[in-house]
Amino acid sequence: MGNRLSKIYTRTGDDGSTGLGDGSRVAKDSPRVEAYGTVDEANSAIGVVLAANKVPDDIRDLLTTVQHQMFDLGGELCIPGHAAIFDADVDALERQLDHYNEDLPALKDFILPGGGEAAARCHLARTIVRRAERATVALSRHESVRAEAIRYLNRLSDLLFVLSRVLARADGQGEVLWRHERRRG
Repeated sequence: MGNRLSKIYTRTGDDGSTGLGDGSRVAKDSPRVEAYGTVDEANSAIGVVLAANKVPDDIRDLLTTVQHQMFDLGGELCIPGHAAIFDADVDALERQLDHYNEDLPALKDFILPGGGEAAARCHLARTIVRRAERATVALSRHESVRAEAIRYLNRLSDLLFVLSRVLARADGQGEVLWRHERRRG
């Protein structure tokens, strides 16, 4: 285990820089900090899903596992050259995706974010994971990023979409379908 923080503020970031996991310092607005910061934000959004009522135990267990993996992914992005997410993690997300998607009806329409509190929170988490994916891809244009990290975020956003559908049904709210109506005024 790393060093324990006994004092939360250090003043070392007052100049607009922050320390990476390897001890180097970068600007707080660097693509690397943006990527792992957005992964952290996505992890927090998953915590908001878990704080909702009516989240079935199996989904609660799955999302708790995902939170641990997201923390690992943040560490991977914070330490250049570090590996913490692997093909097996992506494969596990795919298995969960297939499992939860199996009993859902085929999509014929777009779905609006909603369908009850837990489902809406899950939709929000999905969009933040998509932003984390975009930030990680942007980082990969400038620095080395392992493909597993990008693939993990891509699958996770898909999983959160499917879980949003499952949660909407579990809550009894059902999905909110988009109705394309042209209004002339």
